[in-house]
Amino acid sequence: MAQSIDEQPLHGMNVAILVTDGFEQIELTGPREALEDAGALTKIISARPGKVQGFNHDEKADQFDVGLTFNDAYPDDFDAVL
Repeated sequence: MAQSIDEQPLHGMNVAILVTDGFEQIELTGPREALEDAGALTKIISARPGKVQGFNHDEKADQFDVGLTFNDAYPDDFDAVL
């Protein structure tokens, strides 16, 4: 069930998620889900456009769309960084 805005302490906050290929997938997906459940808007930022490759230990897992590159992201557009 979706939370109301009053129950979302991070409602409207923009959070930059900085990753590059080879990251441990659960270290992105777990915190990202918690942030979004609390009302935050998240954006994946990486070194290059396209997709980044997650891993489960030493095996390839899912790929995730990159929202912005490091060069295109402006720190003032974000309230927090993961």
